[in-house]
Amino acid sequence: MSIVENRKASHDYFIEERLEAGLLLEGWEVKAIRAGRAQLKEAYVIINQDEVFLIGAHISPLPTASRHVQPDPTRTRKLLLHAREIAQLIGQVERAGYALVPIDLHYTNGRIKLQVGLAKGKRQYDKRHVEKEREWAREKQRLVRQQNR
Repeated sequence: MSIVENRKASHDYFIEERLEAGLLLEGWEVKAIRAGRAQLKEAYVIINQDEVFLIGAHISPLPTASRHVQPDPTRTRKLLLHAREIAQLIGQVERAGYALVPIDLHYTNGRIKLQVGLAKGKRQYDKRHVEKEREWAREKQRLVRQQNR
C-alpha cells in the first residue's frame, strides 16, 4: 500500500532498476508518516562512505506526538540495504548520468519502506516525446469510442 509517491521522478528520469530499502526513523516520524504527513517531492538519495542516505524528504511532525523532542522535518535519514546491494549501487551510480531517486514510500508487512530507483536523467526532447505519445494514446481512445457509438 503506497503512502506517498514521487510523481516527478518518472517525469524527470528513465527509471531502469528499482530497489526496496528500509528507513531508519524516529518514533514521531513513523506516526507522522502513518498520518500521511510525508513528502518526497524534492528528495534525493546519495551514497556516502558505503552508506545510503535520503536527503530532503519532508515529514511534518504531529503536534500531539512530538512534544518532548525537537523534530527536524527535513533531516537526513539513513536507508537500510544489504552490503551487496550498496556495492552494486555504487558501481552503477559511478557511471555517467545515473542517479538514485526516491520513487515511493509504502508499507510492506506493516513496515515503512522506500522504493529507490536507479535512474538516468531525461532531456527536454525526451519529455516532449513522452507527452506527445500520451496525447496520441488519448486521441486514439477518443476515436475508438466515437467509432463504437
